[in-house]
Amino acid sequence: MNYIDKISEIAGRAYQDFEARTLARDNALTKARSLTRHSANAIRAIHRGEADEAHSQLQEGQKLFEALKAELEIYPDLYYAGYTQDAIKEHCEATLTCAFIKNEPIPTAEEMGVLTATYLRGMAETPGELRRRCMDILRMGYSEEAERLLSLMDEIYSILITMDYPDAVTNGLRRQTDLLRGIVERTRADLTLSLREEKLKAELQKAIEVFEKK
Repeated sequence: MNYIDKISEIAGRAYQDFEARTLARDNALTKARSLTRHSANAIRAIHRGEADEAHSQLQEGQKLFEALKAELEIYPDLYYAGYTQDAIKEHCEATLTCAFIKNEPIPTAEEMGVLTATYLRGMAETPGELRRRCMDILRMGYSEEAERLLSLMDEIYSILITMDYPDAVTNGLRRQTDLLRGIVERTRADLTLSLREEKLKAELQKAIEVFEKK
């Protein structure tokens, strides 16, 4: 048997495989970075009240996600790699955050075409953005919208805390969930303080009006 020719043939195929895999990995990294950027821009836009811009950024992100998923279909190890799933998680977070803030229906993991663990890790990061929204609202005074967002944060935490499965299955969801309690409680305290201040102002104004009438 001519081992030299056989080994050369094997090496040639290895070169082709590695070249194709390296190219796919480089393209995936580029798309993942771009997907993360569009997700961040969508969140930034929704906080600024620019709903149309947020929607546009989410659409661009969705196109990138679909392209990424299609291109890595023959390389599942690259699709399930940390950098790929982290970028998709950011896309999930942006999609859910925008829907929560606009009080619109949210898509499911199946509708988005993402892994359940990645979807829930994205959801686990939305309370941080909802808290930011609450703080923006409270700067202008207490409102029922802030209460709605707090209730939503509470519900997200209540659901995620029940996902008591190994990290190998949830990809670190438990660590993210553990951070949520503090976010929810701090927001609750801020809303309570704001409500008390509103009541105090109202009582003060009422007392002034009574005094002026005298």
